[in-house]
Amino acid sequence: MGVECFETPTGWKFFGNLMDAQRISLCGEESFGTGSDHIREKDGVWAMLAWLSIIASRKMSVHDILKDFWKKYGRGFFVRCDYENVGSEGANQMIELLRQTAEDGSLVNKTLTGGSGQDQKTYQVKSMDDFSYTDPIDGSVSKKQGVRIIFTDGSRVIYRLSGTGSAGATVRVYVESYEPDESKHLLDAQIVLKPLLDIALNLSQLQQFTGRDAPTVIT
Repeated sequence: MGVECFETPTGWKFFGNLMDAQRISLCGEESFGTGSDHIREKDGVWAMLAWLSIIASRKMSVHDILKDFWKKYGRGFFVRCDYENVGSEGANQMIELLRQTAEDGSLVNKTLTGGSGQDQKTYQVKSMDDFSYTDPIDGSVSKKQGVRIIFTDGSRVIYRLSGTGSAGATVRVYVESYEPDESKHLLDAQIVLKPLLDIALNLSQLQQFTGRDAPTVIT
C-alpha cells in the first residue's frame, strides 16, 4: 500500500517521537489502546467515533464489517497469555535460555509441530531474535524488548518479561497467525492458535521454569 509503518516496543511513549515528526498519523497497541496524531495519548472517544463513522458509512453491524474485511484481506488471529506473580529467578532463567537460543540461531530452518490429531500443525522457523528498537527520530536504542520467533508463513511467537522485582515477575506469551481461509474466520482464536501455543510453551519450558500449568489471564 506504500504506507510507512513502524513496530515499536511496548509503551505508548515510543509513538510520541514518531507523531511529533509527522511520521505516523495512527497508532495502536496489542492491549487495544488506539490513538491518532491529534493527541499524544490513547483516545477511547476518538476510537469510538471512528467506529461510529464506519458503521454509519457502511450501514452494517460491527460483526458484519469484520466478516467483510476478513473475507477480503484474511484474518489475523491473536492470543496473549499472562503468567502473573511467577518466581523472578525461574522467569529470568527461561528468558535467558530463549535469548541464548536466538543468539546461536539453532532453531532457524527447523520445523516445529504443535497440536494433536486433526488439529496438528507444523511450522518452519524463519528467524529468531531478541527485539531491539532504534528510534528513527532521536537514534535512541531499546534492547531486550522481547524474544521473537518468526515462522515462514508469517506466524509469530513472542515472549516478554516484566516486573522482575521481589514481588514476582509477569511472563507474557504472544502468539499470532494470519489465516486466509474464509471457512476458519469465525473460529475461536484459542482453537486456531492452539498448535502454535503448544509450540511456544514446549519450546520455552515455561511450566518447568515457573511451575505454572495455566495462564493467569488470556486475552
